[in-house]
Amino acid sequence: MLQIDPTSAIAPSADLVAWSRLGSSYRPADLKQALEQDRTLFEFDAVVRPMRDLGLYLAGASERPRHQQGRDWLRDNDPFRRDILDRLRSSGPLTSRDIPDTSAVPWPSTGWTNNRNVTLMLELLVVRGEVAITSRVGRERVWDLAERVYPTVTVPSIEEAARMRNERRLASLGIARRKTRAMPVEPVDVGDAGETAVVEGVKGEWRVDPAVLGHAFEARTALLSPFDRLMHDRIRAMELFDFEYILEMYKPAANRRWGYYALPILHEDRLVGKVDAVADRKASALRVNGIHEDVRFSPAMQGAVQTELESLASWLGLEAIESP
Repeated sequence: MLQIDPTSAIAPSADLVAWSRLGSSYRPADLKQALEQDRTLFEFDAVVRPMRDLGLYLAGASERPRHQQGRDWLRDNDPFRRDILDRLRSSGPLTSRDIPDTSAVPWPSTGWTNNRNVTLMLELLVVRGEVAITSRVGRERVWDLAERVYPTVTVPSIEEAARMRNERRLASLGIARRKTRAMPVEPVDVGDAGETAVVEGVKGEWRVDPAVLGHAFEARTALLSPFDRLMHDRIRAMELFDFEYILEMYKPAANRRWGYYALPILHEDRLVGKVDAVADRKASALRVNGIHEDVRFSPAMQGAVQTELESLASWLGLEAIESP
């Protein structure tokens, strides 16, 4: 999965994750083509996923939303829902601003969702499998009927879909908690997937994917997005890797320890620090405001981080790296 986030201090999060995982051969146009032309990926609930998993996210779609407020709002606005579906059917793909608000009951808002009835209805229709995001123009989503975007897939039962999603998640993470706290966007626990494991020095039960055990490990240095799933679960990162991290872009500048959008540093098999950097596209420079060492960097580690910064600047098309 690649989580979509509007922050672009260095690059859009999905692209930054893909770069750090796949290397400098990755281009954002590759992701756009896979989503909008090849249809090998799809966007669902602010996450990019492989199209082969579509059925796992359509399971139980007709029962959504599951919270009562959403169900009541959808019921009271059924003519509004049908208006949107009819308009898409007759007009083809549209942005939310091309769709009139014919809601009978506005979404009860404290301000954040005020006057966003069309967007909220479209997002509900996506999770219900009735509408899909067919493309983006910049950051603006373009919507169409799901039947014109998605291929025909087998949709398993809700229980089977949950089991398979747990297995996918564990295969990606390698090791995870059987059960833990709820998380937005994507859970971080995996139920009964895999096999029981114990981590020395850490309380509680873990689950491990046996397929990843015993394989050779090829070490490297990488600069990670704050949304990379390796350390997105901050508690897991602390328990397994003794790595403390908080995304600080919502903090006042004076209260930040590591920076607005600090990139975690992976060196071989350890998370060892953070890079406070921002892409200044007007100056064509990657500005490195600081490198925070959780452990003392050896000359080899310093050189490896510098090489990654140069690779990042090159991938972004920036001509220079600037630091205090």
